[in-house]
Amino acid sequence: MSDDQPNSPDRREFLQAGALATAAALGAATGLHAQDEAAKPTTLPKRKLGKTGVEITLLEMGTGALRERGVLDRLLRLAYASGIRTFDTANLYGTEPGFKKWFEQAPEVRKEIVLVTKDEVNTPKQMLTTLDQRLEALGTDYVDFYFVHGLGDHHTLDESINFVKGQEFKETAEAIRKSGKAKFVGFSTHHKDRAQTIQAAAEGGIVDAIMLMYTPWLDKDSPLNKALDTCYSKGVGLISMKQVAGQFPAKPKVNVLEEVVRRAPMLAEKKLSPYQGLLHAIWTDERISGSCVSIKTTEQLREDADAARRYEPLKTTEIEQLRDAALAFGPTLCADCDGRCSVAAGTKAELGDLTRFLTYHEHHGIRVEARRQYAALSPEARDWAGADLEAARAACPNKLNFAKLLPDADRYLA
Repeated sequence: MSDDQPNSPDRREFLQAGALATAAALGAATGLHAQDEAAKPTTLPKRKLGKTGVEITLLEMGTGALRERGVLDRLLRLAYASGIRTFDTANLYGTEPGFKKWFEQAPEVRKEIVLVTKDEVNTPKQMLTTLDQRLEALGTDYVDFYFVHGLGDHHTLDESINFVKGQEFKETAEAIRKSGKAKFVGFSTHHKDRAQTIQAAAEGGIVDAIMLMYTPWLDKDSPLNKALDTCYSKGVGLISMKQVAGQFPAKPKVNVLEEVVRRAPMLAEKKLSPYQGLLHAIWTDERISGSCVSIKTTEQLREDADAARRYEPLKTTEIEQLRDAALAFGPTLCADCDGRCSVAAGTKAELGDLTRFLTYHEHHGIRVEARRQYAALSPEARDWAGADLEAARAACPNKLNFAKLLPDADRYLA
């Protein structure tokens, strides 16, 4: 699943509140409003995705949050008209038929876009069969990238490492590329052990690209940051996800937005919303070729496309302002999660997963899927009773307030 911002009604309120708050700080309009249509280039800025040589737009449209909504057809076309040329889907999302309909009605579009789809598989060889299923669902004879979906969620760490470095995966990847059914292969991951898996994938030399849960303020000495360095040096393409949702309140008020601007004055200076600022911070990392964001509303689409169109690298101090502002308002998802919170709390409960699923429910608006993934956890992984939640908060890189969030997760997801 990709990333997104709050649900439609709250999102609209947020944009209106954000415009008022930032305008009050500036005495001028904010970057929440798209630039004049006539001034927009045909496509958004692009970067090459690793050694594949494929150019993807900085903004990739994710469709994971559209499975429970009825706006896919309209948003796909509007995204294309707004300059997005990279699109993400998956078997799990249930949005592939929407792409099929789009390609049938506008066949020329397929050649103009970079298409990514994904499947949950247990073994590499399964990809040969599931890829055919994805192509049939999409109504196309090829995809640009075919990813294993959520690698690590259903594998042990050893299994994940063996998967990305093993002979079976190498032979499968070669067969897929040779068939022309997918130009490149890779995986997505938001697992707490993703640093080790990504490092192994970079060393294995089989994977073409990786989509990963990411934050623009990674500790430079963290295993994940070092794994990304290895990927970059070896030409493994990197796409970020889970980078925006949960970083600011789902139902912000005007005074909250004013406080965000106060804490991060660079937003007012650059006429950016907090979400636009986060995207600029991510794109400042040259290792990241693009960001997959689940777009659910026209307001969000215009804001995110405007952010890509006006992208300029941020200074380290500006990224630190954003970090401090985000942490001050109690994030609900830790994109740095490596499981240290559970260790510090003395529990086997998957605290990072529990808060991630809560974010799916509250920020992404995919409530059925959030409850499904919560239910799929083992009873042990859901049972945080007796955990030292203050110790967990202290250990968490993003200082999640587990004492507040976990009861909400049980209430909304159980």
